[in-house]
Amino acid sequence: MRKIDLNCDLGESFGIYQIGRDNEILNYITSANIACGFHAGDPNVMQRTVAVAMEKNVQIGAHPGFQDIAGFGRRQIEISPNEAYNLVIYQIGALKAFVEVEGGKLHHVKPHGALYNMAASNSILAEAIAKAVRDVDQSLILYGLADSELTKAGETYGLQVFHEVFADRTYQADGMLTPRSASHAIITDENEALNQILMMINEGTVKSVEGTHVPIKADTVCIHGDNDHALAFAVKLHKALGL
Repeated sequence: MRKIDLNCDLGESFGIYQIGRDNEILNYITSANIACGFHAGDPNVMQRTVAVAMEKNVQIGAHPGFQDIAGFGRRQIEISPNEAYNLVIYQIGALKAFVEVEGGKLHHVKPHGALYNMAASNSILAEAIAKAVRDVDQSLILYGLADSELTKAGETYGLQVFHEVFADRTYQADGMLTPRSASHAIITDENEALNQILMMINEGTVKSVEGTHVPIKADTVCIHGDNDHALAFAVKLHKALGL
């Protein structure tokens, strides 16, 4: 099995509110997507998460989302392409500064939540995000849903793109993720999730909720740090992927 990147959304605590087991999960992943203060996180959490990720030699990415802490960035907000462009630049810049102060270099950008999902199917929004990443630093890798409008936009703007697949989410026949509002959107059985990931990596397909097999690219696998079983699943995936 080829080597693959294992990423996790981290730095999602805020003030006195603690979310996830970031320090432990960082032992088992290769890339961290760190919240930039809009959907989660704050300056202190950003600094601490960056510092620990660097200690553990984990690649660091900015994880920009909608300015929606109450909704954890998972509610759709209609914004113009220019607003999206500035939203992404602002958040990349904030995390990039923390990384550089610690003596590191930002590795990638992965939009969060509703911003990510909207950009997967909205080419205009996807282009605004890709342009923002390119204009900040063309060496940054853009993480996006496999074979989506976001990865297409990244390639159009000359960025290196990582096609992302999800360990704990189900897929539709069109290759899109099942909406979280659906009862079957989340895979809670670790063995089922692991089998899905291995199929995507080794066979280049995923079985949709409709039962069809959908072609898919897999450069990086995502697990969610706010999941109750995230740490145990990270350990299992780390072993299964030979990381």
